[in-house]
Amino acid sequence: MVRNRVKRRLRAIMAEQMRRPPLEGQPLLIQVRALPAAAEADYATLEKDLAGALRQAVRKCTADGAA
Repeated sequence: MVRNRVKRRLRAIMAEQMRRPPLEGQPLLIQVRALPAAAEADYATLEKDLAGALRQAVRKCTADGAA
C-alpha cells in the first residue's frame, strides 16, 4: 500500500534525523502529517522536505526560548 510505504519512509527519515544534532538526545515528541503529494515523492524528496521542516521547527522553538 502506498500509505504504508510513505509511513515507513517517514519513520526511517525521522530515525536518521533524531540521531543528528540538534535533535540528538533531545526528549522530543514530533508528529508528522503526510500530505497526499507524499505518495508520489521519492525518498530523497521526502528526506529534503522533512529535514527542512525540522530545521524550521527547531529555529522557531529556539527563537521562542522553548529549546
